[in-house]
Amino acid sequence: QVQLVESGGGLVQAGGSLRLSCAASGLTFSTYVMGWFRQAPGKEREFVATIGRSGDSTYYADSVKGRFTISRDNVQNTVYLQMNSLKPEDTAVYYCAAVYSRRYLPRASREYTNWGQGTQVTVSS
Repeated sequence: QVQLVESGGGLVQAGGSLRLSCAASGLTFSTYVMGWFRQAPGKEREFVATIGRSGDSTYYADSVKGRFTISRDNVQNTVYLQMNSLKPEDTAVYYCAAVYSRRYLPRASREYTNWGQGTQVTVSS
């Protein structure tokens, strides 16, 4: 059974940084594309970033490009999201997601098959 467990969320002031982690179990981690999504109150879930199976390819939403960095450790079965220069509009629940063996980097949430429970990120102004 695939499990994704996010951690690292919290309250931070605008301009600050947070590092989210997502620990995966029950899967051969290196065969899965991993992604981060977020959902703010009253809004739809939106794509943030995705990373290929080996970690050598990434893609970001325009809203976070240059501020956020996605990475993965295929030994520790963990994917990370380093978030710098945070803005109040980054406030949301952040979700980790996984999909098996894609040769491209999906950006649509419907393409991901496994999801974590989410971690709250709140950025104060």
